[in-house]
Amino acid sequence: MEEVLRVAVEVAHEAGTLLRERFGHVQRVIFKGEVNPVTEADTEAEALILARLREAFPDHRILAEEGGGDEWREPGPPIWLVDPLDGTNNFAHGFPHIAVSIALVDKEEPVVGVIYDPLRDETFAACVGCGATLNGEPIRVSQVRRLADAFLATGFPYDRRTAPDNNVARLDHFLRRSQGVRRAGTASLDLAYVACGRFDGFWEIRLKPWDVAAGVLLVREAGGRATDFAGTPDCLSGEEIVASNGLIHEGMLRVIREGANAPLPPPL
Repeated sequence: MEEVLRVAVEVAHEAGTLLRERFGHVQRVIFKGEVNPVTEADTEAEALILARLREAFPDHRILAEEGGGDEWREPGPPIWLVDPLDGTNNFAHGFPHIAVSIALVDKEEPVVGVIYDPLRDETFAACVGCGATLNGEPIRVSQVRRLADAFLATGFPYDRRTAPDNNVARLDHFLRRSQGVRRAGTASLDLAYVACGRFDGFWEIRLKPWDVAAGVLLVREAGGRATDFAGTPDCLSGEEIVASNGLIHEGMLRVIREGANAPLPPPL
Protein backbone atom coordinates (compact mmCIF):
# COMPACT_ATOMS: atom_id res chain seq x y z
CA MET A 1 0.00 0.00 0.00
CA GLU A 2 2.90 2.37 0.60
CA GLU A 3 3.77 2.39 -3.11
CA VAL A 4 0.13 3.10 -3.98
CA LEU A 5 0.18 5.93 -1.45
CA ARG A 6 3.35 7.35 -2.99
CA VAL A 7 1.70 7.52 -6.40
CA ALA A 8 -1.44 9.09 -4.93
CA VAL A 9 0.68 11.79 -3.28
CA GLU A 10 2.45 12.52 -6.56
CA VAL A 11 -0.86 12.81 -8.40
CA ALA A 12 -2.31 15.09 -5.71
CA HIS A 13 0.76 17.33 -5.96
CA GLU A 14 0.44 17.57 -9.74
CA ALA A 15 -3.22 18.56 -9.48
CA GLY A 16 -2.41 20.94 -6.65
CA THR A 17 0.23 22.68 -8.74
CA LEU A 18 -2.39 23.28 -11.43
CA LEU A 19 -4.82 24.71 -8.87
CA ARG A 20 -2.17 26.93 -7.32
CA GLU A 21 -1.33 28.37 -10.74
CA ARG A 22 -5.02 29.03 -11.46
CA PHE A 23 -5.83 30.46 -8.02
CA GLY A 24 -6.84 34.10 -8.21
CA HIS A 25 -7.42 33.90 -11.96
CA VAL A 26 -10.87 32.32 -12.24
CA GLN A 27 -12.37 33.21 -15.61
CA ARG A 28 -15.49 31.07 -15.83
CA VAL A 29 -17.84 29.56 -13.26
CA ILE A 30 -20.87 27.39 -13.99
CA PHE A 31 -23.39 26.05 -11.49
CA LYS A 32 -24.64 22.49 -11.00
CA GLY A 33 -27.27 23.94 -8.67
CA GLU A 34 -28.20 27.31 -7.23
CA VAL A 35 -25.12 27.44 -4.98
CA ASN A 36 -22.92 24.57 -6.26
CA PRO A 37 -20.26 26.04 -8.56
CA VAL A 38 -17.82 24.35 -10.93
CA THR A 39 -14.77 26.14 -12.33
CA GLU A 40 -12.55 25.27 -15.26
CA ALA A 41 -9.90 24.39 -12.70
CA ASP A 42 -12.19 21.64 -11.31
CA THR A 43 -12.47 19.92 -14.66
CA GLU A 44 -8.80 20.41 -15.58
CA ALA A 45 -7.58 19.02 -12.26
CA GLU A 46 -10.00 16.10 -12.48
CA ALA A 47 -8.85 15.22 -16.00
CA LEU A 48 -5.23 15.28 -14.85
CA ILE A 49 -5.90 13.05 -11.83
CA LEU A 50 -8.00 10.54 -13.75
CA ALA A 51 -5.41 10.23 -16.51
CA ARG A 52 -2.58 9.64 -14.04
CA LEU A 53 -4.52 7.11 -11.97
CA ARG A 54 -5.65 5.17 -15.04
CA GLU A 55 -2.07 5.04 -16.26
CA ALA A 56 -0.73 3.82 -12.91
CA PHE A 57 -3.60 1.51 -11.95
CA PRO A 58 -5.39 0.31 -15.10
CA ASP A 59 -7.33 -2.37 -13.20
CA HIS A 60 -8.80 0.03 -10.65
CA ARG A 61 -12.11 1.84 -10.92
CA ILE A 62 -12.43 5.61 -10.49
CA LEU A 63 -15.29 7.76 -9.19
CA ALA A 64 -14.81 11.53 -9.29
CA GLU A 65 -16.93 14.43 -8.11
CA GLU A 66 -17.91 15.68 -11.54
CA GLY A 67 -19.01 12.14 -12.47
CA GLY A 68 -21.14 11.41 -9.41
CA GLY A 69 -22.79 8.09 -8.62
CA ASP A 70 -22.64 5.39 -5.95
CA GLU A 71 -20.41 2.86 -7.73
CA TRP A 72 -18.07 2.71 -4.75
CA ARG A 73 -20.56 0.39 -3.00
CA GLU A 74 -20.69 -2.08 -5.88
CA PRO A 75 -18.49 -5.20 -5.71
CA GLY A 76 -15.43 -5.13 -7.91
CA PRO A 77 -11.82 -3.97 -8.01
CA PRO A 78 -10.63 -1.19 -5.68
CA ILE A 79 -12.06 2.21 -6.55
CA TRP A 80 -10.51 5.67 -6.37
CA LEU A 81 -12.70 8.44 -4.96
CA VAL A 82 -11.52 11.80 -6.21
CA ASP A 83 -12.41 15.37 -5.34
CA PRO A 84 -10.10 17.39 -7.61
CA LEU A 85 -10.97 20.69 -5.92
CA ASP A 86 -12.60 20.61 -2.52
CA GLY A 87 -13.65 24.15 -1.72
CA THR A 88 -14.71 25.30 -5.17
CA ASN A 89 -16.69 28.22 -3.73
CA ASN A 90 -13.59 29.31 -1.83
CA PHE A 91 -11.50 28.98 -4.99
CA ALA A 92 -13.95 30.97 -7.08
CA HIS A 93 -13.91 33.83 -4.56
CA GLY A 94 -10.17 33.84 -3.95
CA PHE A 95 -10.54 32.53 -0.39
CA PRO A 96 -7.31 30.57 0.23
CA HIS A 97 -8.68 27.36 1.71
CA ILE A 98 -8.85 24.52 -0.83
CA ALA A 99 -7.65 20.95 -1.20
CA VAL A 100 -7.22 17.98 -3.50
CA SER A 101 -8.67 14.82 -1.95
CA ILE A 102 -7.85 11.34 -3.28
CA ALA A 103 -8.74 8.03 -1.63
CA LEU A 104 -8.58 4.37 -2.60
CA VAL A 105 -11.48 2.29 -1.29
CA ASP A 106 -11.52 -1.50 -1.20
CA LYS A 107 -14.61 -3.42 -0.08
CA GLU A 108 -16.23 -0.15 1.07
CA GLU A 109 -13.28 0.74 3.33
CA PRO A 110 -10.69 3.46 2.63
CA VAL A 111 -7.19 1.98 2.44
CA VAL A 112 -5.21 4.94 1.03
CA GLY A 113 -5.93 8.63 1.51
CA VAL A 114 -4.26 11.89 0.50
CA ILE A 115 -5.44 15.43 1.16
CA TYR A 116 -3.21 18.13 -0.32
CA ASP A 117 -3.52 21.84 0.43
CA PRO A 118 -1.64 23.44 -2.49
CA LEU A 119 -1.74 26.96 -1.08
CA ARG A 120 -0.07 25.97 2.21
CA ASP A 121 1.88 23.08 0.65
CA GLU A 122 0.58 20.67 3.28
CA THR A 123 0.25 17.00 2.41
CA PHE A 124 -1.86 14.82 4.70
CA ALA A 125 -1.41 11.14 3.88
CA ALA A 126 -2.40 7.76 5.30
CA CYS A 127 -2.66 4.10 4.39
CA VAL A 128 -4.45 1.50 6.43
CA GLY A 129 -2.20 0.22 9.19
CA CYS A 130 0.54 2.75 8.33
CA GLY A 131 -0.53 5.70 10.46
CA ALA A 132 -1.13 9.25 9.27
CA THR A 133 1.37 11.96 8.36
CA LEU A 134 1.60 15.66 7.59
CA ASN A 135 4.46 16.43 5.19
CA GLY A 136 6.00 13.10 6.13
CA GLU A 137 5.84 13.57 9.90
CA PRO A 138 3.50 11.42 12.04
CA ILE A 139 0.35 13.11 13.32
CA ARG A 140 -2.08 12.28 16.12
CA VAL A 141 -5.46 13.58 17.15
CA SER A 142 -5.78 15.98 20.09
CA GLN A 143 -6.17 14.96 23.72
CA VAL A 144 -9.04 17.32 24.61
CA ARG A 145 -11.38 15.38 26.88
CA ARG A 146 -14.31 17.75 27.47
CA LEU A 147 -16.69 18.97 24.81
CA ALA A 148 -16.77 22.33 26.60
CA ASP A 149 -13.06 22.72 25.77
CA ALA A 150 -13.34 21.43 22.20
CA PHE A 151 -12.65 23.40 19.02
CA LEU A 152 -15.00 22.09 16.33
CA ALA A 153 -15.71 22.42 12.62
CA THR A 154 -18.79 21.91 10.47
CA GLY A 155 -20.36 22.82 7.14
CA PHE A 156 -23.72 23.22 5.48
CA PRO A 157 -25.29 21.38 2.53
CA TYR A 158 -25.80 23.00 -0.86
CA ASP A 159 -29.60 22.71 -0.46
CA ARG A 160 -29.50 24.57 2.86
CA ARG A 161 -31.90 27.28 1.62
CA THR A 162 -34.76 24.85 1.05
CA ALA A 163 -34.04 21.66 3.03
CA PRO A 164 -35.85 21.19 6.35
CA ASP A 165 -32.61 19.85 7.88
CA ASN A 166 -29.85 22.31 7.03
CA ASN A 167 -27.57 21.69 10.05
CA VAL A 168 -28.20 25.15 11.53
CA ALA A 169 -29.93 23.80 14.64
CA ARG A 170 -26.96 21.52 15.37
CA LEU A 171 -24.64 24.49 14.96
CA ASP A 172 -26.59 26.37 17.61
CA HIS A 173 -26.37 23.39 19.96
CA PHE A 174 -22.62 23.02 19.53
CA LEU A 175 -21.94 26.74 19.84
CA ARG A 176 -23.52 26.54 23.29
CA ARG A 177 -21.60 23.41 24.31
CA SER A 178 -18.07 23.88 22.90
CA GLN A 179 -15.19 26.34 22.90
CA GLY A 180 -16.01 27.34 19.33
CA VAL A 181 -17.09 26.20 15.88
CA ARG A 182 -15.51 27.10 12.53
CA ARG A 183 -16.98 26.78 9.05
CA ALA A 184 -14.30 27.17 6.37
CA GLY A 185 -15.98 25.37 3.46
CA THR A 186 -13.54 22.52 2.76
CA ALA A 187 -14.67 19.30 4.46
CA SER A 188 -11.59 17.29 3.54
CA LEU A 189 -9.36 19.80 5.32
CA ASP A 190 -11.69 19.84 8.32
CA LEU A 191 -11.13 16.09 8.63
CA ALA A 192 -7.39 16.45 8.08
CA TYR A 193 -7.30 19.09 10.81
CA VAL A 194 -9.05 16.68 13.19
CA ALA A 195 -6.39 14.11 12.34
CA CYS A 196 -3.53 16.47 13.21
CA GLY A 197 -5.18 18.01 16.28
CA ARG A 198 -6.02 21.46 14.94
CA PHE A 199 -9.69 20.64 15.41
CA ASP A 200 -10.99 18.33 18.12
CA GLY A 201 -14.14 17.32 16.23
CA PHE A 202 -16.16 17.76 13.05
CA TRP A 203 -19.69 16.95 11.96
CA GLU A 204 -21.65 17.52 8.76
CA ILE A 205 -24.53 16.19 6.67
CA ARG A 206 -25.14 15.40 2.99
CA LEU A 207 -21.54 15.21 1.91
CA LYS A 208 -20.36 12.74 -0.75
CA PRO A 209 -17.95 9.80 -0.53
CA TRP A 210 -15.20 11.70 -2.36
CA ASP A 211 -15.51 14.49 0.25
CA VAL A 212 -14.85 12.24 3.24
CA ALA A 213 -13.06 9.01 2.25
CA ALA A 214 -9.48 10.26 2.56
CA GLY A 215 -10.26 12.25 5.70
CA VAL A 216 -11.99 9.34 7.44
CA LEU A 217 -8.89 7.20 6.95
CA LEU A 218 -6.63 10.01 8.19
CA VAL A 219 -8.67 10.47 11.35
CA ARG A 220 -8.74 6.76 12.13
CA GLU A 221 -5.04 6.24 11.42
CA ALA A 222 -4.24 9.25 13.64
CA GLY A 223 -6.04 7.59 16.55
CA GLY A 224 -9.44 9.24 16.20
CA ARG A 225 -12.93 8.04 15.49
CA ALA A 226 -15.28 8.59 12.52
CA THR A 227 -18.92 7.43 12.52
CA ASP A 228 -22.40 8.27 11.38
CA PHE A 229 -24.83 9.99 13.77
CA ALA A 230 -25.82 6.60 15.24
CA GLY A 231 -22.22 5.92 16.18
CA THR A 232 -21.63 3.16 13.60
CA PRO A 233 -18.46 3.26 11.48
CA ASP A 234 -20.49 3.22 8.24
CA CYS A 235 -19.99 6.91 7.40
CA LEU A 236 -18.32 6.78 4.00
CA SER A 237 -21.46 7.85 2.15
CA GLY A 238 -21.07 11.28 3.76
CA GLU A 239 -24.78 11.57 4.48
CA GLU A 240 -23.97 11.81 8.19
CA ILE A 241 -20.48 12.08 9.58
CA VAL A 242 -18.96 12.80 12.98
CA ALA A 243 -15.19 12.71 13.34
CA SER A 244 -13.29 13.41 16.53
CA ASN A 245 -10.30 12.64 18.68
CA GLY A 246 -12.43 9.86 20.17
CA LEU A 247 -12.46 11.37 23.65
CA ILE A 248 -15.31 13.79 22.91
CA HIS A 249 -17.11 11.53 20.44
CA GLU A 250 -19.90 10.30 22.68
CA GLY A 251 -20.57 13.85 23.83
CA MET A 252 -20.83 15.04 20.23
CA LEU A 253 -23.20 12.20 19.36
CA ARG A 254 -25.35 13.03 22.35
CA VAL A 255 -25.67 16.69 21.36
CA ILE A 256 -26.55 15.67 17.80
CA ARG A 257 -29.24 13.27 19.01
CA GLU A 258 -30.72 15.24 21.88
CA GLY A 259 -29.88 18.88 21.19
CA ALA A 260 -28.48 21.62 23.36
CA ASN A 261 -29.93 20.18 26.59
CA ALA A 262 -28.31 16.78 26.17
CA PRO A 263 -26.60 15.52 29.33
CA LEU A 264 -22.94 14.85 28.62
CA PRO A 265 -20.82 12.07 30.08
CA PRO A 266 -18.35 13.18 32.77
CA PRO A 267 -14.77 13.86 31.62
CA LEU A 268 -12.47 10.84 31.69
